[in-house]
Amino acid sequence: MTAHPPIRLNDLDAQRRRIGDAVDAAVKRVMDHGQFIMGPEVAALETALEAFCDARHVVSCSNGTDALVLALRAKSVGPGDAVIVPSFTFAASAEAVALVSASPVFADIDPGTFNLDPDSVEDAIRTARTAGLRPVAIIAVDLFGQPADYRALTQIAEDQGLWLLADAAQSLGARYHNRPVGSLAPLTTASFFPAKPLGCYGDGGAVLTDDEETATLLRSLRVHGKGDHKYDNVRIGQNARLDTLQAAVLLEKLKVFPEEIEARNQVADRYRLGLSDLVETPSVVEGCQSVWAQYTIRVPDGRRDSLAAHLAAREISTAIYYPKPLHRQKAYENYQMASGGLPASEKAAGEVLSLPMHPYLDVESQDRVLEALRDAMATS
Repeated sequence: MTAHPPIRLNDLDAQRRRIGDAVDAAVKRVMDHGQFIMGPEVAALETALEAFCDARHVVSCSNGTDALVLALRAKSVGPGDAVIVPSFTFAASAEAVALVSASPVFADIDPGTFNLDPDSVEDAIRTARTAGLRPVAIIAVDLFGQPADYRALTQIAEDQGLWLLADAAQSLGARYHNRPVGSLAPLTTASFFPAKPLGCYGDGGAVLTDDEETATLLRSLRVHGKGDHKYDNVRIGQNARLDTLQAAVLLEKLKVFPEEIEARNQVADRYRLGLSDLVETPSVVEGCQSVWAQYTIRVPDGRRDSLAAHLAAREISTAIYYPKPLHRQKAYENYQMASGGLPASEKAAGEVLSLPMHPYLDVESQDRVLEALRDAMATS
């Protein structure tokens, strides 16, 4: 038995020790006023996020997947359309495309950043057209907290007549060449799942845009296609509202979020210095800042599982994001992919291992992780 407490992948209890009283007070205010659906905290959160993300409009919603679906529906994506998505990501990125009856077409990732490879995106667009589909959009997933290559992807979208959607489920709070996530694409989607860098105590999401007409449409779609009021239904919508209680929690978390981002980067810097001679550590593109939703190393030569087991024996949590790329999964195996294949996605799935990462990971815990990794690599 270890004499030390377990090290969690993400320690929400530590955050709660800091802001628990403020969150409890915010929840009590909602309980007291009783406006549990679309209460005042929802609008307050949207306004706060607009300022934080430098976006003209934030439309909150029920979760990150619904955010993607709402964004696609706002752009009238449907049957016969193709949307380019990375294969190395969580299923929601492609699932949303299928849910609007369009076709995800899978592209490969850049091995260094885990984000979309622009060359593979162009290949996937050609593949879609050859298959008789209409490429209409690119979903850039900011994997593990670092923004994708928006300059290159924006240029491809413009050249090919597509539009760009930023899937910022893991990157809200990051920056790309001095611009915040939320201002990098015509539409950005966010998730407030509890494990995200900015997470609530349940499900939550948002769509960000600078276009007023699109924002108006999104607000209608999230409440059953309402017109002037909820009993005036002008289109087919869905029930995709953010709960007032979750908005209240997020308002309090947003107050400390900039400090937490700085702390995450300090942990990442220390990991990099301690691990760069042992394993392949994640890189951040010059001019960008990550929020380190995960700190993901590469462990080659089939040693990942034994290393993870070694850490587990020392009560240090790890995770594999993601063990199988989407194009290899049963639900998506019949969709198209870039003709050049997806070798970087497949290689990453066999090597990635995410280490504990959160703003409250103290130096002693960091040292335990580093020591355990060194011991594991020495004996493997």
